[in-house]
Amino acid sequence: MALKITELCVNCDVCEPVCPNKAIAMGPEIYEIAPSRCTECVGHYDVPQCIEVCPVECIFVDPEHAESRDELLGKYLELTQAEKPA
Repeated sequence: MALKITELCVNCDVCEPVCPNKAIAMGPEIYEIAPSRCTECVGHYDVPQCIEVCPVECIFVDPEHAESRDELLGKYLELTQAEKPA
């Protein structure tokens, strides 16, 4: 599943730089996670890095974007292939 940042976010800026997929960006009011880029760090780390560093614990699994570990790994492979130079 993709992750989601809730309204408890205090815009501390620690989650954005640790995201290996560049899925986190500042939204209109708080940071947001792009479901199309979020793999919950599958392929990079054992645990989601944004959750690890969040001081207010405002990042949770987004039930609207349910994905299996295999689907997350497939997304990781697509993202990393797209970023490799030709």
